Amino acid sequence: MPATHDPRVPAWPPKSAPRLFVTDELHAGASVLIEGNPAHYLARVMRAAPGDIVILCDDLTGEWAARVSTLGKRDVVLEVTDHLRLREAVPDLWLCPALLKKDRFDLILEKATELGAARIQPLLTRRCVADKLNIERARAITTEAAEQCARTALPALAEPVKLDALLASWPEGRTLFFADENAKEQGGEPAAAAFASHSGAAAILTGPEGGFDDAERAAIRAHPSARPITLGPRILRGETAALAALSVWMASAGDW
Repeated sequence: MPATHDPRVPAWPPKSAPRLFVTDELHAGASVLIEGNPAHYLARVMRAAPGDIVILCDDLTGEWAARVSTLGKRDVVLEVTDHLRLREAVPDLWLCPALLKKDRFDLILEKATELGAARIQPLLTRRCVADKLNIERARAITTEAAEQCARTALPALAEPVKLDALLASWPEGRTLFFADENAKEQGGEPAAAAFASHSGAAAILTGPEGGFDDAERAAIRAHPSARPITLGPRILRGETAALAALSVWMASAGDW
């Protein structure tokens, strides 16, 4: 019979313990200085006190428990104690979404992190309404999402690139699933079937608010790694297409 937790004994580490990603590689006995907004979050929002437990992740070795050692006016010092989990294994899937308006692309960043994307590669196309991305703000969004959903791995986040540059530098051996809104008329597999029949490295390419133009669509379809797919009978908004395709992939890959 599996062991059961005695409800009279407090869970350890506490389920309410705050979670933070840090940049330094962690190990037992390490002293970690937390400054800026994370320190404010621990001291003022979570009202941490000396001896309280904080869960730390370094995107390298996994998840660690740490105790609050000292609380300053602008910083918090944590002492790393126990290794809780190894860094999670992540399906080798890239999400390549065209840039959207800020709030809609923020949604992609947050939910793609929660769903387990290994890499997010923003894309610039002719019909993109947005043409730039604040990469540090984007990293903050993905990091906060990873902390909230208890991921131990952050998605790699790349600077936006133009479509022609993406296609020209595409790595051999990585299938590029192209979510084409015209796939039914021009030939494209249903996404679920295409994903289920695939093994190995892959990526999903989704378009902007106005979709791809004819020249872009032709260039993608002509690429040797491209595999057009359809996401159903309805035209989906850019953020819906990206997250729906990613969800179907993760279900097919067994990540769910």
